Amino acid sequence: MAATGHTRPSTCLSEPGIAAPTTGAAPGRLPVLGHAIPLRRHPLEFLSALPARGDLVKVRLGPHRAYMVCQPELVQQVLLDPRTYDKGGPLFDKVRPLVGNGLFTSGWAEHRVQRRLVQPAFHPSRMASYVAMMCEEIEGTLGAWQEGHAIDLNTILHALTVRVTTRTLFSTTISGRAVAEVQHCLPIILRGIYKRMVAPIGLLERLPTPENRRFDQARARLRAVIDETVQGCRSAGTDNGDLLSILIGAQDEESGERFTDDEIRDQVMTLLIAGTETTASVLAWAFHLLGRQTEAEQRLHDEVDRILGGRLPAFHDLPVLDYARRIIIETLRLYPPAWLLTRVATVETELAGHRLPPGTTILFSPYVLGRNPQLFPDPERFDPDRWLPERASSVPRGAMVAFGAGSRKCMGDTFGLAEATLALAAVGARWQLRPAPDTTIRPKPEAALNTGPLLMLPRRRHPAPRRRAQP
Repeated sequence: MAATGHTRPSTCLSEPGIAAPTTGAAPGRLPVLGHAIPLRRHPLEFLSALPARGDLVKVRLGPHRAYMVCQPELVQQVLLDPRTYDKGGPLFDKVRPLVGNGLFTSGWAEHRVQRRLVQPAFHPSRMASYVAMMCEEIEGTLGAWQEGHAIDLNTILHALTVRVTTRTLFSTTISGRAVAEVQHCLPIILRGIYKRMVAPIGLLERLPTPENRRFDQARARLRAVIDETVQGCRSAGTDNGDLLSILIGAQDEESGERFTDDEIRDQVMTLLIAGTETTASVLAWAFHLLGRQTEAEQRLHDEVDRILGGRLPAFHDLPVLDYARRIIIETLRLYPPAWLLTRVATVETELAGHRLPPGTTILFSPYVLGRNPQLFPDPERFDPDRWLPERASSVPRGAMVAFGAGSRKCMGDTFGLAEATLALAAVGARWQLRPAPDTTIRPKPEAALNTGPLLMLPRRRHPAPRRRAQP
């Protein structure tokens, strides 16, 4: 949306007894580079120090001025007004040419049309068939584990989520070779995207280094796999009940528009990245936390033993796997995959009493919000019971935005939560995971917040079969 020259007033007004929002500036700005060096070298520490500077903190992204929003009501204001605060900003604008103009990257006007076209793919009526595919892939993954043999759980979970996402996207229309190509290319693309996002000037990615060549080759290979699969599906002319068939057949009721092949590729790229990296990352962190929190692990085992009795979970179990779901939500609070997000002001507006010209970049961090002690008591403590209904109701709006909010909220949140909950319950039903000796895990803030290699030792569990109630 182009700037119109008018000003949108702030809707976040001070109330009696409530302190007015404060503004400040991040320390350590360098000429030309701004705060690019701390954002690249230790971004979580840098961002986490900003709330002490104010509710709205000025940051420099190279030569660009930006503001970090640290207060949940202000975050909510930004997310619920997508026309004023649209997708964009210097970090974000580097992503769009690399992954295409899909749901995650498109601007407000295009996003409205795209969302209507993609929405049927995530209708609740389709979840049962998606879950059946998830369960098959989860069972195949667990069947390859051997007791006492260390596994890199992070790598295994990424491979699992790639297979789940490609099956729900492409059903039977994608070959095993193509799945292997996706598994190979996605990690290279995601690493390259993040490095390009945080590069202050944008020169290094243009050099013909081996790393840049690998990135360009991986991106070209993935695009070719998607294009071949789309063309094959169009030629067959059959509805396989998968996401790709829905995208090909989608037509907007208001405009009559359909997706072109290039637009379908952009949506598929978006869904591949969103459906693999985010779910795999949160699962890796959940198992890392449970491996060190034996009380929480025991409560998970008690729940799955009571509900599943040694079998693997199915679609009908999702509503009653309450503790497993709370583990995932609490993990999202501590280690949200999307740890830093941006918006850009499309018109002159006011935020926290501060006048923002059109083009101003807005930053917000689900990671920083989730660890704010004013929002979450004892924030470093892993406590899934924070998300019991009676406690969750006290969490301020805008404090937990791992899936976003408003019209740009992640469309696949139910899909991702189901996949993560099922995988967590399935592992808990059959295995106990312990960190390998001398394993140290530190957050790796890249395109998603990853654990890096996660070596764990599986120990087989033998829960008693669930007893049937006496008549």
